[in-house]
Amino acid sequence: MPVDNPLLHFDGAPLFDQIRPEQVAPAMQQLMAEAETALATCTAADFPADWLAVSKVLDVATERLSRAWGAVNHLNSVADTPELRAAYNEALPKVTDFWTRLGANEALYAKYKAIDPATLNAEQTQAHKNALRNFVLSGAELQGAQRARFAEIQEQQAEAGQKFSENALDATDAFHWDVSLNELKGVPADVIAAAWSQFKSQNGLDAAETAPTDSERACYRLTLKMPCYLPVMQYAHSSALREKLYTAYVTRASELGDTRFDNTALIHTILALRQEESQLLGFDHFAALSVATKMADSPAQILAFLRDLAQRARPYAEQDVADMRQFASEHLHLSDPQPWDWTFIGEKLKEARYAFSEQEVKSYFTAPKVLAGLFKIIETLFEVSIQRATAPVWNAGVEFYELRRGGQLMGQFFLDPSARQGKRGGAWMDDVCARWLRPDTGQLQTPIAHLVCNFASGVNGQPALLTHDDVITLFHEFGHGLHHLLTQVSERDVSGISGVEWDAVELPSQFMENFCWEWHVLRHMTAHVDTGEPLPRALFDKMLKAKNFQSGLQTLRQVEFALFDMLLHSQPISAEQAIDFQKVLNDVRREVAVLPSPAFSRTANTFSHIFAGGYAAGYYSYKWAEVLSADAYAAFEETALPDGSANPETGRRYRTAILEAGGSRDAMDSFKAFRGRPPEIDALLRHQGMSSKS
Repeated sequence: MPVDNPLLHFDGAPLFDQIRPEQVAPAMQQLMAEAETALATCTAADFPADWLAVSKVLDVATERLSRAWGAVNHLNSVADTPELRAAYNEALPKVTDFWTRLGANEALYAKYKAIDPATLNAEQTQAHKNALRNFVLSGAELQGAQRARFAEIQEQQAEAGQKFSENALDATDAFHWDVSLNELKGVPADVIAAAWSQFKSQNGLDAAETAPTDSERACYRLTLKMPCYLPVMQYAHSSALREKLYTAYVTRASELGDTRFDNTALIHTILALRQEESQLLGFDHFAALSVATKMADSPAQILAFLRDLAQRARPYAEQDVADMRQFASEHLHLSDPQPWDWTFIGEKLKEARYAFSEQEVKSYFTAPKVLAGLFKIIETLFEVSIQRATAPVWNAGVEFYELRRGGQLMGQFFLDPSARQGKRGGAWMDDVCARWLRPDTGQLQTPIAHLVCNFASGVNGQPALLTHDDVITLFHEFGHGLHHLLTQVSERDVSGISGVEWDAVELPSQFMENFCWEWHVLRHMTAHVDTGEPLPRALFDKMLKAKNFQSGLQTLRQVEFALFDMLLHSQPISAEQAIDFQKVLNDVRREVAVLPSPAFSRTANTFSHIFAGGYAAGYYSYKWAEVLSADAYAAFEETALPDGSANPETGRRYRTAILEAGGSRDAMDSFKAFRGRPPEIDALLRHQGMSSKS
């Protein structure tokens, strides 16, 4: 039965099937008014400086607002429409203003400072410590004009980040290129079938209509969505076709692409706002402000880490390029490879060297079988069961599951696997609600998560096929999900991923990726799309030999992104002199890259991680956390059972020390609790084939 406003429904999962754009404004207005009343109550002089008393009034009200806005934000990311976008953008400044004022409220800050630490348990102590730090970083100690300007900056940053994200999505969605079958030589059949389906749907043709026999007719629609773009770059024989898509891809949202979506001015605006925010809070630059909430001690430490990693990886990357140049010249008649050729060359070299192709492997990874295999390893390793459940969803392809232990509900999650129009690219996990012993009811609230990917859909009645990289992505996002769902912390602000330092939050996700290279895992999650036969051991062994193919190049690519991000946010910026971010990127490429990028490449203009996704001066977290995750996984290698499978006792220790602890203690303390020592880089270098011990 429909409710008056589904955004005001907080009993279980959101009512996604009932939420409409016109409901956003009234829901936000009501929830912010309730939160304002709660804030006034808690900051009254006679209100006790007591953790639970404040939580019972204020946290309950703000959690309702957060959940409702989270549902709107989620729909804006996975089911974008002009109407929803307008409603979202209308509410965004008001919601941002509320959270900014809450974080900088002097009276509330004073109330928190007055709370007696002796009255707090360990979880509350950590949450209290974080809260006091966050008040300072939210401008609670600013006065007068500085306070007002700080609030303006938060609103302007939110609007600029949202517009950046919209431009990146719109620039991706706006491009298409219709080609003939002749131009698609080498491209996998399922990608060609999807391109024909895309053309049919966009031109109003009957879905049952079969592909034309005329191989010259331009009726196969290519897009910049990853399930189309990447296989074309890997397999298309036509260098001209690869050039067309590559050029469109690397110039998206820039002055060299569709200028309606140019993000250049927004990047300057975002960087200037971040610099001004940092200086108001007493930091030299945004990198220093960002590191204040992370494991790393300083930007200098991060830069040293990245440059050390680049130096270690460089010889391997140089060999990777030399091998490709030689192969291209001898076997592909490409004496002067261009930027759009390298992915094609790399795929052909891998096929020749290891006698298999990604397409051959892909035929065994049918989405239902992969998911069943993933669930099996989760159930075995973490002593839980995963069951299909029912909840309102935003798209027919979305599934909902419950995670239980001993029959007791631990958490729930939505899984949205497929790419589609109006859905932001990439893959991510975010929360619907956190585990929380609610102070208003005394009842335990179990966590709910969104797990979102952008895989290709099945065609011609067949199940969706995943590349091995897709499988790794799926495991990665489930690692985040497990961190959120398996927590045993009952204090909302430090349960699950909440309160975890940003440069440690990737540990559980990258940890799970390791299982994608274990035979005892993969043999349970493969079935050939035509025969149903499992992945042959001989093919797996070839995959394993190719595991570290071009790991040097891949490492330098990630270091390039991270170094650009950290240097960009360490630069002094003034109102008179905007930073030349393209020059910073070019300088970084000259320092670390071994493959030159073309002058027209504008990858910064769609670098949503740092301009719209929370990773500003934090993209290094991926490599930083890889050290943690590789070292953590080494514990499983050291204690593996005779058949090579993971030792359940090690899984139990990992679960309790890392996953269940959530953000209730510093990430380094959690790592030491599991490993018995600080992390070491040796396991990462060994896992990636860049060590003499590999």
